[in-house]
This record gives sequence, structure tokens and C-alpha cells, in this order.
Amino acid sequence: MKMNNKCVLVLPSLSMAILTGCGQPSDLKTENPAASAVSQSDSHTHGQSAKASHSASGHDHGAGPHQGTLADWGGGKYHVEFTVDHADQQATIYILGSDEKMPAPVRATDDKLLLTIKNPAFQVELTAVPLDGETDGACSRFVGKHEKLGVVQEFAGTISGQVEGTPYAADFQEAAHGHEHP
Repeated sequence: MKMNNKCVLVLPSLSMAILTGCGQPSDLKTENPAASAVSQSDSHTHGQSAKASHSASGHDHGAGPHQGTLADWGGGKYHVEFTVDHADQQATIYILGSDEKMPAPVRATDDKLLLTIKNPAFQVELTAVPLDGETDGACSRFVGKHEKLGVVQEFAGTISGQVEGTPYAADFQEAAHGHEHP
């Protein structure tokens, strides 16, 4: 079988670009150690009607319990669910357990996570907003606002944070789910 040399060169280059954060605008925060922890996550397309195979652990993701987009966080130890309310210009991230359903409260550094959106490029600091019954500084819901979240589109980006000293990051991609774009 003949192998294309361009593919051999592109794949290592692409891997390095992903690991080093190549292509991020210079005005974005890069001092967050979790943003470079891509090795902790796998990138998949998930959405309300989409299913994607998770090659590392061999399972499929559907829509999350809040009808959001799911991604692995820590090789399946956790899952994160991205939801957006365009009218309120607000994103909510839910931390779920390995079952992709039950809340998994975590102790995030400074009770914050970081949402980095690719296009248009912007970042949102997400603050812990505990669900009923969550105590002892552990939280499974994080919320943040940004005017660009008011744009009706499918968002793609990274959810990152540090939990009890371990950096986590997960890439996500919303799938089309029935709203119209201008």
C-alpha cells in the first residue's frame, strides 16, 4: 500500500498544534494551566441529535441530561455538558460522572472554570453555582455570561479547569439542533 508523505508530515504537525494551542489569538488568556492539558481530553462532536463514538473507551455519547453537548473530561472519569441560553447570553457547564447522567461535584480552583470558544474567538470565566444539596465547596454547575453567547450558532471550543490540583480540558462541538441562523 502506498502512503502519502504529506499525511505523514501533517499528522505530527497537527498533533503539535493541538498540544501547543496553535492559532489562539494573542488577546486570549493563556496562563491557565488547564488550557494546555489537552492530553486529559478527547475531542468529539456531540449534540442533541448526534451520536459520536468515543474511541478511547469505546462508548457513545448522546445529548446530555440538560439537552446539551457532551465531552469527556479526564478520559471518562468526568463528562462536561455545554449548554447555552442565547437570550440571556449565558453558558452553563455541568460536570457529570462517568455515566454521563449524574452530577459529579468537583472542587475547582477558585470555584472557576474557563470556556474558550473558537469562532468567534473569546473566553468566558465560569463561576460555581451549586445545585440544591451540593455542599462543602464542591459544585457540578458553572455559569458565565458573554455578549457573544447571544449569537445563535453552533459553538465549538474547550472547557478547562483545575480540580484538586489536576488540570482538565475537553474540546466540544455543538451539532445543529433545529434553530435558524440569520
